[in-house]
Amino acid sequence: MTTPAPVTLRRSLKQRHVVFIGLAYMSPFAVFDTFGIVSEATRGHVPMSYIIVTIAVLFTALSYAKMVRVYPSAGSAYTYARRTIAAPVGFLVGWVALLDYLFLPMINALLAKIYLSAQFPEVPGWVWIVGLLVLITVLNIVGVRISAAANMIMVVFQALLAIVFAVLTFRAILADDALSFTFAPFYSMSADMTSLIGGASVLALAFLGFDAVTTLSEETVDPRRTVPWAIMWIAALGAAFFIAITYIMQTLVPDLESLRAIADDIEGASPYLALFIGGIVFQTLFLVGATISVVSSGLASQLSASRLLFAMGRDGILLRKVFGYVSPRFGTPVCNIVLVGAIALVALKLDLNAATSLINFGAFTAFAFVNLSVIAFWIRHRRTNHAAGSTFAWTVVPGIGLLINAALWVGLDGLAMTVGLIWAGVGIVYLLVLTRGFRRPTPELAFDEADELPTGIVRVSE
Repeated sequence: MTTPAPVTLRRSLKQRHVVFIGLAYMSPFAVFDTFGIVSEATRGHVPMSYIIVTIAVLFTALSYAKMVRVYPSAGSAYTYARRTIAAPVGFLVGWVALLDYLFLPMINALLAKIYLSAQFPEVPGWVWIVGLLVLITVLNIVGVRISAAANMIMVVFQALLAIVFAVLTFRAILADDALSFTFAPFYSMSADMTSLIGGASVLALAFLGFDAVTTLSEETVDPRRTVPWAIMWIAALGAAFFIAITYIMQTLVPDLESLRAIADDIEGASPYLALFIGGIVFQTLFLVGATISVVSSGLASQLSASRLLFAMGRDGILLRKVFGYVSPRFGTPVCNIVLVGAIALVALKLDLNAATSLINFGAFTAFAFVNLSVIAFWIRHRRTNHAAGSTFAWTVVPGIGLLINAALWVGLDGLAMTVGLIWAGVGIVYLLVLTRGFRRPTPELAFDEADELPTGIVRVSE
């Protein structure tokens, strides 16, 4: 009897395809989401904070590029730390990174409130938060699928609106004799490094997902060469876009007083800027793009979080009867979807700055350990061909990335540090329980197996 050949995915993606998909993960509208609060925090130096976080991201991207050549796995930072440092460390990195998955729907709920309240100020903000979460929860329960074509259309629409926003802002600057293009948005006498790093700590949210293309390795032609270069291109192009857009915006509103003169709400300044530069018609189009971004991102983030929780339940890391449950009617992990939606209701009590800091706690932890994993891999394999290259590239470069990410991690606000450290402590206690005080092997999450499942389709373990 002939053994059936293993099912594999067709390698059809080239570098340009991977780059576009990666840029789609980094939603163009992310540049508008935090402009107001970071402009206030940095006293009008948002572009400089983007440069700082870009440096951290590029050093980390180099480390991701090295690791994906060695471990072309969907597990990303979890897999790298597990295989290069130790299994318990990998578990805890994955546990802390779980904060990103659980709190991303909350960010989208807050953005829905910010954008839609600008258009409909008479409606209470909580209506938009609860409404979005109910909508995406119901759609994810019934098994929603967003096609690749639809995603591309939404991303292109957002990118075009962002370009129109930049052109209209540029025109408004030229029309105002009191404004001019200077170096001030990057540095002035009012700038200080503490506030700039604090702003950068918030802006890391815009770069979440640049490493997501590591999950496409099985579908990419020559992945060990193509994916690393794609990661670098995605990080660089995203950074250039964010810096250019915020430079123009910051030139239009160089200080907090000028921003307050246009925007009633600093946290949701972008819709008011859209109204100022393009009138009510452009503001309406801008809010349509923002709403599309929020809904599509909300669907994807809740789906990803519930899928990860299902994988952890299936593998016995979490309670299998609850987290590994699949609805016989819908074929989706209903309990997980509802749980993620319920957690996102915390948005009713938080502002955007606090929410982004909570997510970035997990992001900076993952980024730091990817850099540390490169160093650990070199220590283990420096005498083999696996760690070919200069000592500088394997130690100093990731070491700089590690230090920068650590500085940004420390720059997070008090709430994020408190919640993040408590969450990490819970993970340590939970790991001790699972391993019976490390007398049993550290449980392993089958990221690759989970990520091979098509969107909306869940496999039930035997």
